[in-house]
Amino acid sequence: MSSWWEPHRHADRRPALLARGRIKKAARDWFEGRGFTEVECGALVVSPGNEAHLHAFATQAIETGGGAGRPLYLHTSPEFAAKRLLAAGETRIFDFARVFRNRERGPLHAPEFTMLEWYRANEDYRSVIEDCLALVRLAADTTGAAGFRYRDRACDPRAEAQWLSVVDAFTHHAGIDLLGVLDDRDALATKARRAGIAVADDDNWADIFSKVLVARVEPKLGEGRPTVLYEYPRSEAALARASARDPRVAERFELYVCGVELANGFGELTDPVEQRARFEAEMAEKQRVYGERYPIDEDFLAALSHMPQASGVAMGFDRLVMLAAGARTLDDVLWTPAP
Repeated sequence: MSSWWEPHRHADRRPALLARGRIKKAARDWFEGRGFTEVECGALVVSPGNEAHLHAFATQAIETGGGAGRPLYLHTSPEFAAKRLLAAGETRIFDFARVFRNRERGPLHAPEFTMLEWYRANEDYRSVIEDCLALVRLAADTTGAAGFRYRDRACDPRAEAQWLSVVDAFTHHAGIDLLGVLDDRDALATKARRAGIAVADDDNWADIFSKVLVARVEPKLGEGRPTVLYEYPRSEAALARASARDPRVAERFELYVCGVELANGFGELTDPVEQRARFEAEMAEKQRVYGERYPIDEDFLAALSHMPQASGVAMGFDRLVMLAAGARTLDDVLWTPAP
């Protein structure tokens, strides 16, 4: 296979790359027109995040005089830094952040990519959901795309979105009453097997939930129109606050277009005690599965005590560009794809 820099290959990719620039400019103008401030969160962090199945690139900071290095990581998201900025007094911020995730490579994944992340202080998480839908329409209008397509799925980015709770999605697409099996691993395993999902003996509740979601639910989302999948079980929303409507679920959503997950957002958790407990549980699971854990960012937990209620979202900017430009893979919309 030819390299991305070879002239004929670059010529094929260049229209999508130019579309990327137009979409980025339009998005920046959109945010600034609504009173947002663009920020630039640093990539080096003491903890890359505390989610069990999120993997980071590790490095060391060596002082001028040499000696033992201090462990640092490349961030997997600007989230911890952005929330510190909210604690400092910022109210509407956005960041086109370069982020890094290990163990991720494929048509929809890259080890280095751009995450468009933004926050609204003192605003409900439905506000950032509406932001997401507006940006999908904006990307389509910027490129002139009549519709989006990925593989065999098509979606009208301007159509009214489908709003679907996770509980309803599991009922409709997998025949599983999710609330009836919350925290009951064996009951969920039985229902998953009846739905044709292979369950391993060492799969825990979260593993089984994820298998059902990927195999039975996600392929049905974002067909014909965008889908907002919302109200995840609290155990599957480590950084989101519990729903006031039903404390068994959390204010977490994901946006799907053509079966592709474009965004993941929350009504943000601001209780440092609960956040620490969730982080510790996630790191215990990471230790069990992968034999490693990441440190807990104590300064971040301290900032949570000062952070206002807020909503926030992370959008895969490269995926949005890929769909709007009609590209086949993420590499087709990255100026210099990772080796």
